[in-house]
Formats: sequence, C-alpha cells, structure tokens
Amino acid sequence: MNKLVETVCGLLAASALFAIMVLTFFDVGGRKILSNSIPGSLELTELLMVVVIFAALPLVSLRGEHVVFDSLDSYLSPAVRQIQRALMQAVCAAVLLGLGWLMWQTGGQFLETGETTAQLKILKAPFMYGMAVLCMVAGLIHLGLVFRPSAAQEAGEGVTL
Repeated sequence: MNKLVETVCGLLAASALFAIMVLTFFDVGGRKILSNSIPGSLELTELLMVVVIFAALPLVSLRGEHVVFDSLDSYLSPAVRQIQRALMQAVCAAVLLGLGWLMWQTGGQFLETGETTAQLKILKAPFMYGMAVLCMVAGLIHLGLVFRPSAAQEAGEGVTL
C-alpha cells in the first residue's frame, strides 16, 4: 500500500510541478518575445499548486518529514516520547480526516452551485474533491502510525523526533 501511495502521489505531484514549469516557461517567453502572456496562466498555476501541495501531503506523512520541534525531547524518557509520538499522530489523523471531510462537503456545495474559476471557468469541485481525498489519505497514514513504533525504535535506537 505504501508503494501505491508513493507512486500515485509522486506522479501526481511531479506531473503538476512539471506542468507549472512548462506553463511558466511559455508564459514568460510569450511576454518577453511576443508581448503577450497566456490567458489564465495565474489561475492554472494556482490550481496546479493545489495539486502539488495536496499530492505531496501523504508523501510527507508517510515518510515522517513534517516539521518537528524536539528541543525538549532529550529531557523525556523513551516511554513518554513514545506516548507523545502516538498522541501527535492521533491528533494529526483527526485534524486531517476532519479537514478532508469538510473539503468533501465544500466540493459538494461547489458542484451544486457550479462554482468555477474567475477567468477560465474551470470547475472547482474536482479540485476540492481531490484535496479532500488526499487529506483523508494523509489522515489514514497518521492513524496507522499511531500504533507503529517509530523508525528509531525499530532500529534499536532511542526515540528522537
């Protein structure tokens, strides 16, 4: 399952990032050479950035690469650090699953009202649904990590975050 998440989310994020790069190249080139930019390029870039950010979220969660504040960890026992780690994984899971649910509801509202982007009239609902699914995937990853020992414990080291 980890490999599937890594492959799908990695391809999605990489494709969107590549599309941003190509779009920016042609938009800037068009402005400099032809004095004419691509219509709606800002909207497209914004939508593609949404894809990059939310596709990368499950990858960051899966690899444990979130920003961590660990200045006080050296003062805590390994047992307390394990409890702290499990608690934080549970909080992250709850927040991401709740956020995913709210985004799914918003996607439904956008679909009902036909909400589109201002210039290119691209439907926003599919992006909201995608954001919701990717948030929920990240939440499920964190939920699974609640009951798993940290990588440091599996390697026989102390728990460090």
